[in-house]
Amino acid sequence: MSEDLDLYDLSLEELQSLVKDMGQPDYRAIQLWKWLYQHLTVEMKEMTNLPLPFRSQLVNTTSLDIREPVEIQYSQDNQTTKALFNLEASNYIETVLMMYEKRRTLCISTQAGCAMGCVFCATGQMGFTRNLTTGEIVRQVMFFARELASKGDKITNVVFMGMGEPLHNYSNTIKALDILTHSDGFNLGARKLTISTVGLVPAIRRYADERRQTPLAVSLHAATDDERNKLIPVARRWPIADLMDACHYYNQQTGRRLTFEWALIDGVNDTIKQARLLGQLIENLLCHVNLIPLNPTKEYGGRPPTPERVAVFQRELARYGVGSTIRVRRGIDIQAGCGQLRDRVIGASGYPLS
Repeated sequence: MSEDLDLYDLSLEELQSLVKDMGQPDYRAIQLWKWLYQHLTVEMKEMTNLPLPFRSQLVNTTSLDIREPVEIQYSQDNQTTKALFNLEASNYIETVLMMYEKRRTLCISTQAGCAMGCVFCATGQMGFTRNLTTGEIVRQVMFFARELASKGDKITNVVFMGMGEPLHNYSNTIKALDILTHSDGFNLGARKLTISTVGLVPAIRRYADERRQTPLAVSLHAATDDERNKLIPVARRWPIADLMDACHYYNQQTGRRLTFEWALIDGVNDTIKQARLLGQLIENLLCHVNLIPLNPTKEYGGRPPTPERVAVFQRELARYGVGSTIRVRRGIDIQAGCGQLRDRVIGASGYPLS
C-alpha cells in the first residue's frame, strides 16, 4: 500500500476538506466522489471534468491502489467466486461473490484474522492479525463492482460476514457502511447490507443507539452459556442473558428484526432440546433464525447434521412461533462457505495457496 492518502479511506466530508486544502471549490469533491463510486474509475486521467493540475495533485499525494487479487477461485456450482487479496506484510483476506437469480451478494472481510476464537470457524482458528482500514473494506466491494460492471451487472447486497468480527473494528466498519450507502456515491440501500456479530454486547447497544437501518445478524449457535462458551470462547465475557438484553434493546431502539445465525453441528447443537431452549429464549423477540449446516474446516472435527435432523430442528422452532431459513451451502469445494475463510499462504497459516 502506498503511504499516500488512500481515497477509499475518506468520507465525503473528509474528501471535501482535502479538496478545499488543495485550493479547489467544494463541487470538485462531489465530482471526484462520483468518479470513485458511480463510475468506478481508478485512473485519474479518466476523470476528465477535473482540471489537469488538480488531477496531478491527486496523483502526487493520494492513492487509488486497487490490489488485484493474488488468486481467484470459481466454484463448481458456477455461482460462487472467491478472491484472495494480499494487503501488505503478508496479510491476506478472502472475499466471496455469490450469484443468485435476482441478487449479487458480496461477503466481505473486516479484519485479517479474528480474535473471537470460534472453534468451528477457519478465521477464528488462525487468530487475529489486525483490523482492516476503511479503504481496505471498501476496496473489496469496488473490485467486484468493477468486475460485474464490465458484464453489465452490479452488486445488489453486501454482507459483513467474511473474515473478522465487524463490531470489533467498529469505526472502520461503520465508516465503510456509510461510504457504500451514500446517496451521491455507490448508493447501495442501507437494508441491502447486513452486519454480522458474534455478540459484542456494548457494540450492539452502541449500534442500536445509532438507530441505523442496516440489519444486524447475531451468531448465537447455542442456547445455554455452557454450550455456547465451548463454541465461542469470547462469549464468556457476555452471558446469554446479557446478550438477549442487548437484542431486546436493539428491537426497541430500531424497530428492526434481528437475525440469529446458528451453525448446526451434528450431535452438538442440533438436538430437539437445543431447539426448544432456543425457541424459549427468543420467542418474544422480533427475529428470524438462519440455520447453517456446518461447513468443514481443517482444525475442527465437527460434522453437519443430516437434512432430516435439520428439518426436525426447524419444525421444533416453529412450535414457538420462530421463523427460520436453512442456508443454502455455497462454494464448499473452494472453501468459500460460511466459516471457511482464512489466509491461504504458507508461513502465515501453514496452508498452501489453494
